[in-house]
Amino acid sequence: MDTAIHFENVTKTFGKVVANNQITMDVKKGEILALLGENGSGKTTLCNMLAGIYYPDNGKIYINGEVANIVSPQDSFKYHIGMVHQHYKLVELFTAAENIVLGLNPKEFKFDIKAATKRIKEICDKYGFNIDPNKKVYNMTVSEKQNLEIVKVLYRGADILILDEPTAVLTPQEADVLFSVMRNMKADGKSIIIITHKLQEVLSVSDRVAILRKGEYIDTVETKDATTQSLTEMMVGEKIQLNIDRPEVVHNIPLLEIRDLTIKKDDGSIAIDKVNFYIRGGEILGVAGIAGCGQKELCEAIAGLRKIESGDINHVGESIIGKKPQEIIEEGIAMSFIPEDRLGMGLAPSLSITDNMMLKDYNVISPWYNPFVNRTAAREKAKQIIKELDVKTPSTETPVRRLSGGNVQKVLVGREISAGPNVIVTAYPVRGLDINSSYAIYNILNEQKKNGVGVMFVGEDLDVLLALCDKIMVLCHGKVMGVVHATKTTKEQLGLMMTGSLDLNDEKPDKNFGIAADSLIQDIQAVEENKEVNE
Repeated sequence: MDTAIHFENVTKTFGKVVANNQITMDVKKGEILALLGENGSGKTTLCNMLAGIYYPDNGKIYINGEVANIVSPQDSFKYHIGMVHQHYKLVELFTAAENIVLGLNPKEFKFDIKAATKRIKEICDKYGFNIDPNKKVYNMTVSEKQNLEIVKVLYRGADILILDEPTAVLTPQEADVLFSVMRNMKADGKSIIIITHKLQEVLSVSDRVAILRKGEYIDTVETKDATTQSLTEMMVGEKIQLNIDRPEVVHNIPLLEIRDLTIKKDDGSIAIDKVNFYIRGGEILGVAGIAGCGQKELCEAIAGLRKIESGDINHVGESIIGKKPQEIIEEGIAMSFIPEDRLGMGLAPSLSITDNMMLKDYNVISPWYNPFVNRTAAREKAKQIIKELDVKTPSTETPVRRLSGGNVQKVLVGREISAGPNVIVTAYPVRGLDINSSYAIYNILNEQKKNGVGVMFVGEDLDVLLALCDKIMVLCHGKVMGVVHATKTTKEQLGLMMTGSLDLNDEKPDKNFGIAADSLIQDIQAVEENKEVNE
């Protein structure tokens, strides 16, 4: 098999940080190569040099046996390289065809929308994509948008494709379709680099696996000879336990109760439609659903960041509707919100770890009438979190934007938990994190569960939801398809519920499978009646 890409002693530094240190490795023609490594290991930097975003400080990159001088994304296209980023770069108001031809060089591609539509259909038929060229992007599912991004680079003639976390927001069924498309592209001679943290997917779809650790190239192994344990040990450099604990805890009464909740999106459409559920102390409730099904709006409403249209949110029997986030904190309602956008909503990226510790309680540490803030207490809290959560940082005064994704998440989780909450609402807390950092977050949440805290865990990895959570609520287009016991369901059943193909509310729930959402209110009332009797 011929070599498509050859890295020869490639080095890239950012100041004193060595992102890639003399990387020498190959990507073969007609293969699917999985690129593995912890956060900060240099995977994205290496691929960004292929995409023309960065340029190596030392070393050479060979494409099809010739030295490549890639100094811009346009150069990358010239070498028939296309990178599909995790966050899609599409114009929502344009059609699929318009997005594909957008930005093309008119000297190389004549602007003819009819001809483009014909070419798009040919690509889709050849590889198995399901795309309507005339469909507006804002009407597309997440899976369709991702397919569009891949077709966009194929339209430009890409023979080498880089897919960054391609299954992060896909259902198992959608991931299987994507893998089928990838195999078709491989059969056509395309070379594919897939960056993912899901080891089961690596073993399922790749031919070989290349491992980076702390900027160093470790090895490339045949997938057929690898296991999740062996790959993890190569990534981390030591043995690591891969089992997610699910401690058995005696559940308390509901701490958070949601009744007939309806919420709108920013554009005025319905995000959450008459949803009912509750979270008990000592319980982790997972929330599964395709991206855009209302998870974000639900979390924001619970945290007091989004107005609700109707329904109620009760925290320990007290309604928090209409209260501002600061009022919720000041009135002693111990609730912590860990948003998915950790550097946008959760933390101030330009501020130090110490200063970020002060964002929620600076007015408590330093009363409003005091013009000077007390950074001593905040610095001590930062030191404690760095020690307990093993945050890799030069000091407490390091801006959080300079930390890796895993360490940023540890800082955010540590700050929220240090407030002593009895309810934690967290959205995609391990998105983009390596396996070591992910398990650190799982362990933190399990410790909180043991302490009687109720946790709402919005996740995208169904394997994790099944292993970590006690119950899983599935959303589809803002509606609850059902709430199931994690030990009595499967990924396939969850996937059907996520796409609306299975709705437990339309039938009598099988007690061996789960509990329907409509029965939750009865459960809440029964618990409350028992509470009154005991009192």
